[in-house]
Amino acid sequence: MTLRTDDHSDLRIAGQSFHSGMEQFHHPRPVRTGPRDRSEPTPERTALLAGLSGRVLEIGAGDGVKLSCYPPGLEEIVLVEPDPFLRAAARSVAERLTTPVRILNGSPGALPVAGGSCDAVVCSLVLCCSARVQETLGEVRRVLAPGGELRFYEHQRSGNRLVTLAEALVTPIWSRASGGCRPTRDTVAAILQAGFVIDTQNRFDFRRFPHVLGIARPGGIHRPARHLP
Repeated sequence: MTLRTDDHSDLRIAGQSFHSGMEQFHHPRPVRTGPRDRSEPTPERTALLAGLSGRVLEIGAGDGVKLSCYPPGLEEIVLVEPDPFLRAAARSVAERLTTPVRILNGSPGALPVAGGSCDAVVCSLVLCCSARVQETLGEVRRVLAPGGELRFYEHQRSGNRLVTLAEALVTPIWSRASGGCRPTRDTVAAILQAGFVIDTQNRFDFRRFPHVLGIARPGGIHRPARHLP
């Protein structure tokens, strides 16, 4: 599977109209942009999902609109979400799609799917919020099939000391208001510590907070990550 960011045509759903949606309920940033009747996935969500195939699991439902951004032809999309309200919201979107969707009650630290059953796991603004990030990443490793991928779009601790200090100062209040989010977490280091190899990563600022978007895979010999344009 490869990461492509230049072709959105296969992500449009004929005859469907979706509002902007959100990545996560506690991070209300859009997953789609443009007029409601002609909206397209944001560049970040397009890059996150491009080239996926087979069975894909995403941790966290948001309001469900992110389901409309997945490329066609997938075997199945599985959403794991502990909140019943968000599961219900996601089902209302899933009913409008042709791709099979399962929406399951579960937590990042106890994914309710069989080991080795997923071709990819998508984490969007999840690892930066996990109270036990290594436990979450251990579950991701468990459910990934051989050759499977972790797709991640997360907050990433800044390499600038002054920015890191500012992040540390706002984290106690920010975390309470944003579902436990920790902008000072070194997400890339956590992924490597969990035994993943990072194949691609793109670091950028969103609303002045450093973020990282990329692809990782379990095990293997570590090689330097290829930075995306």
